[in-house]
Amino acid sequence: MGASRSSDPNQDGSDEQQKRSEIYTYEAPWHIYAMNWSVRRDKKYRLAIASLREQYPNQVEIVQLDDSNGEIRSDPNLSFEHPYPPTKTIFIPDKECQKPDLLATSSDFLRVWRISGEDEESDSSSSSSVELKSLLNGNKSSEFCGPLTSFDWNEAEPKRIGTSSIDTTCTIWDIEREAVDTQLIAHDKEVYDIAWGGVGVFASVSADGSVRVFDLRDKEHSTIIYESSEPDTPLVRLGWNKQDPRYMATIIMDSAKVVVLDIRFPTLPVVELQRHQASVNAIAWAPHSSCHICTAGDDSQALIWDLSSMGQPVEGGLDPILAYTAGAEIEQLQWSSSQPDWVAIAFSTKLQILRV
Repeated sequence: MGASRSSDPNQDGSDEQQKRSEIYTYEAPWHIYAMNWSVRRDKKYRLAIASLREQYPNQVEIVQLDDSNGEIRSDPNLSFEHPYPPTKTIFIPDKECQKPDLLATSSDFLRVWRISGEDEESDSSSSSSVELKSLLNGNKSSEFCGPLTSFDWNEAEPKRIGTSSIDTTCTIWDIEREAVDTQLIAHDKEVYDIAWGGVGVFASVSADGSVRVFDLRDKEHSTIIYESSEPDTPLVRLGWNKQDPRYMATIIMDSAKVVVLDIRFPTLPVVELQRHQASVNAIAWAPHSSCHICTAGDDSQALIWDLSSMGQPVEGGLDPILAYTAGAEIEQLQWSSSQPDWVAIAFSTKLQILRV
């Protein structure tokens, strides 16, 4: 992902140049918002993308790169309608293919979808389908639901999913029992994102401007790791470093900087990444390296940073080691955990996967 690469609007699937540059583009019939990589080893280059439409019916597609010809294709049998635009989508964290092939989405409720028929070794994909396995409603007492802003699937214990809601709560689900394990009021205002840091530990960010860490063994208490310096400045995204859980990163609403935190030293950012020219929308820690992070935003840039010098102050601030410019504001970014040399971005109606 060299700094000089630009995305060629006339990219053609068979183009040798594209093969060499290792940038593959898929054009969806709608604006893409939620997007994520499949984790299973037997489904390389597979992703889910979801529409952002201002109407009730939205759409989810499961697409896959055919690396023999460089085309990302969608399977019409694996395209399905979804109520409201999903705020996030995640495939089950099951690298070794031990469990059913599941995809979860969040919007008004948490939904778990089962993908079937693809694993049979046959050329015909006509048998493949997606069906709704579970619709999980954490607010049975009311006909109104606080929409879900985000969720995270626990890699260490894949029966657990944690959701965040505008109703100030986080809910921990046992998706095998289809039951709530824990629901807690996490913040004073809307909760915008949630991330697991281990089997029983998760963190969340909120419109109240705080990052809080929760331990399920002691649900009455949470630890405030960071509060934004200006009052009432919402924090909108949270990334927890899987390779080194001492570190997490957060984004401030409408801000061009990314704040990196060391949970051992609450309240003081260990570094602030300040090379974006417009609001940052997404962050992703490298799944295979403890000191690399990718950030993307409204300046159409995806930047990869090496944070190995994190402890020492860098004169003039840290610079990214790689920069990629997309064709529009980047709203979504995901780093593949099973193929760590691939990053996916979504901007406008395009999905791009980039070899880093």
